[in-house]
Amino acid sequence: MDIVIAGTGYVGLVTGACLAHSGHNVTCVDVNKEKVALMEQGVSPIYEPGLDEIMRESINLGKLHFTTEYEKAYRNAEVIFIGVGTPERADGSANLKYVYKVADQIAYSIERDCLIVIKSTVPIGTNEKVEVFIRERLRNKVNVEVASNPEFLSQGTAVKDTLKAKRIIIGVETKKAEKTLRGIYERFGIPIVVTNRKSAEMVKYASNDFLALKISFINEIANLCEIVGADVGDVAKGMSYDSRIGDKFLKAGIGYGGSCFPKDTKALHWLASDNGYEFKTVKAAIEINENQKFRLIRKAKKEFKSFEGLKIAVLGLTFKPGTDDLREAPSIPNVKMMLEEGANVYAYDPIGVNNFRKLFPTGVEYVKCPEIALENADLAFIFTEWKEITSIKLDQYKMLMKNPVIFDGRNCYSVEEAEQAKIDYYSIGRRNVSINRNLNKSELRLKSINDLINVPDDVACTDSSRL
Repeated sequence: MDIVIAGTGYVGLVTGACLAHSGHNVTCVDVNKEKVALMEQGVSPIYEPGLDEIMRESINLGKLHFTTEYEKAYRNAEVIFIGVGTPERADGSANLKYVYKVADQIAYSIERDCLIVIKSTVPIGTNEKVEVFIRERLRNKVNVEVASNPEFLSQGTAVKDTLKAKRIIIGVETKKAEKTLRGIYERFGIPIVVTNRKSAEMVKYASNDFLALKISFINEIANLCEIVGADVGDVAKGMSYDSRIGDKFLKAGIGYGGSCFPKDTKALHWLASDNGYEFKTVKAAIEINENQKFRLIRKAKKEFKSFEGLKIAVLGLTFKPGTDDLREAPSIPNVKMMLEEGANVYAYDPIGVNNFRKLFPTGVEYVKCPEIALENADLAFIFTEWKEITSIKLDQYKMLMKNPVIFDGRNCYSVEEAEQAKIDYYSIGRRNVSINRNLNKSELRLKSINDLINVPDDVACTDSSRL
């Protein structure tokens, strides 16, 4: 089937490459000439494992093409997928300007009957509105229908998530549209769930927001575990044996980030509010996640009253491993606070450094390996559990750092390991290990007492309770 993909961002490019890999003739449209030239060589402009390989394979077979000429691409397309971005506005609502820009181009260009498939994450009711929008602007007498086909990709595993998805959701209003989409995906051999368009749009938001709720819930449990002396790792393990709960998205940490969960929770909350309904659970998830991002740095502030002049090793910058995406990454507001307090920040990430440098072109020393960041550091923060970071032995922290003090936002090490290594170790939802910090505090207290004992005779100690 001749398919055109509008947009070569994360969703559009992965979708296009995977559809071409399955045997369809796919043309991807983008306005950026340099980007198109790069993709024509089989090079992905985004970091996604396995994507370059299937792009090159499909290009060599003549199945995958790239162009900036949208009129030519859309003119005789049987199916056009819209996979452009829907970024959030300041109020949390979804910005649909790119969707409508493409819709306008399609209405101007198409010369045959066509199925338009919205892959982008859009508010409920958008498919219907886009269909009306296109029909009102058609230049030629053709039949157009719009269908919903939301994506469920995770960054770092997007190719696998597409080719071996758990399910494919298609939202249609006619049997003809259903037949076309079933034909597109029949080679995938994946269960297909057919709904109307609004239900398909809601499936996307409901799925992502439920996972965000699950993460926020376990983070709240983790915070309470610290207070009452429980271990969130043991709690999550005990919960996971219940098949109704499972073991996914139950790893406590410093909050979720990325392009989906933050945006989609805010968009659904905004949609509910705009319709006069208060979505309390989603609102709570948003608030919990924002607070969780600063959980580590609050711990650090209790131990270090000021970061002024301290060397801080920051290990991991992206919101999760396997991607170069920094959207809503907890590292960003934390590093900002460190710099504002006068810290000397040395940052390491195997993939995300170039993107992070765009946000912090000055003030941060970017290093090629974690060992350089740790050398003579006063404290270390772990924000992303890259294998390059988790493979570091705790003894190396002790050997390299000036003060072996670790604030681990991803619970990469066990508390017992930290105790054996005699490392000061602060994680999420577990007891703190403060061997050296407590020793330092005891030494300081002893010094203070000795100072008081050795005061000159002519100085009176009026408050004996200080001793």
